[in-house]
Amino acid sequence: MRAPGMTLMKMPLFCWTWLITAYLLIAVMPVLAGAITMTLTDRHFGTSFFNPAGGGDPVMYQHIFWFFGHPEVYIMILPAFGIVSAIIPAFARKRLFGYTSMVYATSSIAILSFIVWAHHMFTTGMPVTGQLFFMYATMLIAIPTGVKVFNWIATMWRGSMTFETPMLFAVGFIFVFTMGGFTGLILAVAPVDIQLQDTYYVVAHFHYVLVAGSLYAMFAGYYYWSPKWTGVMYSEMRGKIHFWGSLIFFNVTFFPMHFLGLAGMPRRYADYPMQFADFNALATVGAFGFGLMQVYFLFFVVIPAMRGQGEKAPQKPWEAAEGLEWEVPSPAPFHTFETPPKLNASATKIIG
Repeated sequence: MRAPGMTLMKMPLFCWTWLITAYLLIAVMPVLAGAITMTLTDRHFGTSFFNPAGGGDPVMYQHIFWFFGHPEVYIMILPAFGIVSAIIPAFARKRLFGYTSMVYATSSIAILSFIVWAHHMFTTGMPVTGQLFFMYATMLIAIPTGVKVFNWIATMWRGSMTFETPMLFAVGFIFVFTMGGFTGLILAVAPVDIQLQDTYYVVAHFHYVLVAGSLYAMFAGYYYWSPKWTGVMYSEMRGKIHFWGSLIFFNVTFFPMHFLGLAGMPRRYADYPMQFADFNALATVGAFGFGLMQVYFLFFVVIPAMRGQGEKAPQKPWEAAEGLEWEVPSPAPFHTFETPPKLNASATKIIG
């Protein structure tokens, strides 16, 4: 369904990330279905896939689940990479730095995601050889991820940047995602992970990578494309209140959890000793604040836009934005192009 003249290596990176995500989904969803089916038959039909009493192996469940679970993490984050890769060039007013390397890095992350699942399982009695393999494979994923972060920063370098709300969320994404990536590298080291397994350090890492990562990118995507969906411009002041409130409260919530985890506080416990109380109280205040900022976003940004309240959006609200969606009016009509638009050789102009 690509437009004539749009070769694969001219596609927006957002399309590339969704294409690769689709292959990941096709590969891992049957694995999840298998794990669920085996659990179901163990519970209701007397099989013993995971039940040790009948000769089953509970650790096998972990292997099957995490073989699905780790690519699933990248299913959640790769489209976020695509959103950020669309927004940063638009507000830096530069072409994306290293487009080809970004495509290969995204593909590399997807392939490597299938060989790192057991880094969740260093404490299950895995042989040292297995620990070493999964430790080094996990560290290897940091290379293509680092390529992406480098390219985003290089795109911003000496660009004519402005900081409208989509750009703020994109830059916030890079900040929190990079912090989460570094804690992931720490957890990749098997002896360190054995100490930190199932502590709040893992909770902090997970939220820095995924909640801040995927959620911030989704917010960035909303502010970037909502004028095209709704036909009205959002309030820039309200968008910035949402961004700064979310960024501050997010870090107040999850940054103390690194210290709780390093001090040995386990996750999934209903109570804890008093020496952990202060950081938990701080995280609770942050969590309420972060939640309230999303209520603010819903009632003061999304609902007014859906009701058509606000300044009418032009066809192309962001002057340097690239993509065929900006060639149709705002809001986008139900029927866009009578004939598929043809891209010329340089892919900078649309013909007819």
